[in-house]
Amino acid sequence: MKLIFASNNKNKIAEIQNLLAGVYEVLPMEAIGCTVDIPETADTIEGNALLKAQYIWENYQIPCFADDSGLEVEHLNGAPGVHSARYGGLPKSDKKNTQKLLAALEGQENRNANFKTVIALIIGGETHLFEGKVFGKITEKPSGNQGFGYDPIFIPNGYTKTFAEFQMAEKSKISHRGLAVQQLVTFLKR
Repeated sequence: MKLIFASNNKNKIAEIQNLLAGVYEVLPMEAIGCTVDIPETADTIEGNALLKAQYIWENYQIPCFADDSGLEVEHLNGAPGVHSARYGGLPKSDKKNTQKLLAALEGQENRNANFKTVIALIIGGETHLFEGKVFGKITEKPSGNQGFGYDPIFIPNGYTKTFAEFQMAEKSKISHRGLAVQQLVTFLKR
């Protein structure tokens, strides 16, 4: 079966295709001629995932899913959260986002944070949500060149390296996105 992944983010697409390899053929939006940058105007991570999946379903009637992720920092009362991708301002920039976050945490002892992903799947007209969360700490400086987003400054609990120091296959087993996709795969296989 083919599933459309409602994303234009090449890094996310590669990571999801890797996670679902051998289970489903995951196609990017451009495979159905959709090049729209679907607005993420919801106030929650769940809401943004739903907006993107609903856009594809309503306009193309094709089984699809979308995700939204955010980094929630305890000291910042859950920020940047739903605004993670644009935290450093527009145009979006991973570097600006991480620099702003590190500046906001400068001198802070409480560096606890969690990454959260919500996947919204629409198949047969029914909507299903899957959530993955991983807890960890924000480093004082970036480290590693794998991954994307806040990966260079996030160390998951129980590890001594940032997500950007993990290989994709290793990260996928424990990441927020990986955990949400595992739930998606279990659901799709039933």
